[in-house]
Amino acid sequence: MEAQKYWMREYFEALLIAGIFLGFTNTFLIKTFYIPSGSMESTLLIGDHLFVNRYIFGLSSLPLEREVSPLREVRRGDVVIFRSPESPTTDLVKRCIGLSGDEIRIADKQLLVNGVPAKESGYASHRDANRTFPNRRYLDRRARKRDNFGPFIVPDDHFFFLGDNRDFSYDSRYWGAVPRHYLKGRALMIYWSFGGETPDGQWNGWNEKLGQIGRTGSGFFSQTRWRRSFHLVR
Repeated sequence: MEAQKYWMREYFEALLIAGIFLGFTNTFLIKTFYIPSGSMESTLLIGDHLFVNRYIFGLSSLPLEREVSPLREVRRGDVVIFRSPESPTTDLVKRCIGLSGDEIRIADKQLLVNGVPAKESGYASHRDANRTFPNRRYLDRRARKRDNFGPFIVPDDHFFFLGDNRDFSYDSRYWGAVPRHYLKGRALMIYWSFGGETPDGQWNGWNEKLGQIGRTGSGFFSQTRWRRSFHLVR
């Protein structure tokens, strides 16, 4: 009996330590995230599952820590996960194209940062290239700011984000710059890409959840995009 109690206690302690370690890792170092929308296509596809580096943008007042640790500031071109300014309980993923003090302007779909045309040939795309909307009051909000925007000066300690799928992305053109404390980390790697059903993040009850898990399991081998696995996000 004593041996059984000792074994159960050790087993419980091992599980507890593993849970604490995983919780710490997920909170401070590496977090997982999945892509529910097409706003970052074709860099990130619906169903891509990511590892997110949560530590890289950590703030420190100690010069020595900044010298020896992998901390750094956000850079233009980083793909970042952050809380939505409109709904802070929702996480978003976009590309940073503007830092504090930058002037952002879009003229006939062309992005200009501090008056200079941005070089975005490696990731940005316009899938509605034959249609350009002017910034006019008679158009709805999504149309008028899509192709002609600004100029806008990014406030201190804020960042300006756009989706790579520019014509079909809801981003800083509509809800403004994102404060630093809303940032959660930098997209690091696609560890799994699933071409089947992707949850929308809403809770619809256990029946729907279990059904979604079953459908994912049955389509795991046939609908996994194997070539995207373990690709670094750039």
